[in-house]
Amino acid sequence: MKAVVMNEFGGSDVLQFKEIPKPEPQPDEILIKVIYTSVNYADIKNRTGNKAKANFPMILGLDAAGAVEKVGASVESVKPGDRVICFPKGGAYAEYVLASELLTFKIPDELDFKMAAACPTVGFLSYKLTHDLAQITPDDTVLVHSSAGGVGSTIIQMVKLLGAKRIIGTVSSLEKSSVPLELGADDVYTYTDFDEKIKETTDGKGVDIIFDSQAGEITERSMKVLSHFGRLVHFGNSSGGIGNFNTKDVHASCRSVLGFSLGTTRKERPETLEAVSQNVLELIRSGKLEIKVGAVFLLEKIAEAHDFISSRKSTGKILIHVSD
Repeated sequence: MKAVVMNEFGGSDVLQFKEIPKPEPQPDEILIKVIYTSVNYADIKNRTGNKAKANFPMILGLDAAGAVEKVGASVESVKPGDRVICFPKGGAYAEYVLASELLTFKIPDELDFKMAAACPTVGFLSYKLTHDLAQITPDDTVLVHSSAGGVGSTIIQMVKLLGAKRIIGTVSSLEKSSVPLELGADDVYTYTDFDEKIKETTDGKGVDIIFDSQAGEITERSMKVLSHFGRLVHFGNSSGGIGNFNTKDVHASCRSVLGFSLGTTRKERPETLEAVSQNVLELIRSGKLEIKVGAVFLLEKIAEAHDFISSRKSTGKILIHVSD
């Protein structure tokens, strides 16, 4: 089968499109023919060595959509031919992947593979952040960083569905502002001055909830505009920096900092994701949620997809078309 393999950390040129053996499922595994996979920012960090451990040869990719090809003897929830999304073992940039039963989820017949492929990482993560951690109420003003990206644009829609009073998005450039505005944001600011704008428009009160995947100085500035009793939900460090804040500024103001990792949840509590899958897929099926697809690349052009995301010019979810 064809796959994209890397044997060292580095730039997008370390991604090699090559032939490798097709895997065989163990008794508790599912073999899936991949139709689409996706590129997440975590893939960029893994490729450069900022996140992954050196375990070469390595195949990147967190999620995939496709059809069940073969199941192990102990698998009961799916059968060959079923349409599924999954979080594969050992990467997703390949024509065939292996996944555990707990991390493989059936998709509705009316949902095409392209939209399904945009769902797993972005949809599951956004749902957990908004529904389980943030505890959004109709009185809340919510700040969503990276609001034009795949996760940010999905969070905005979910926050809107939950009835927040006001939604603010941030972007690197106002050229990207149309995406969050179309999806429900009331205002969009750049990273340059979002904190000053929030102070001005809230009479110094700040916002009630912040979704932060940036870290670094963005987190530090965000804490300064988080209201008393507010919640900062932190789920990434795409800036590459480390944010610092004074602990006394948290307890005295009754503010909370909540951390979440979908990767850790997949590893340690995979059984919690079946209900998330059903809820997210129903939101998409019913038309209440649209995961924005920014661009689609072929598997052999995956280096271009990595470069596109690294350029910070992309919006929405970036998909990889693997097979028909």
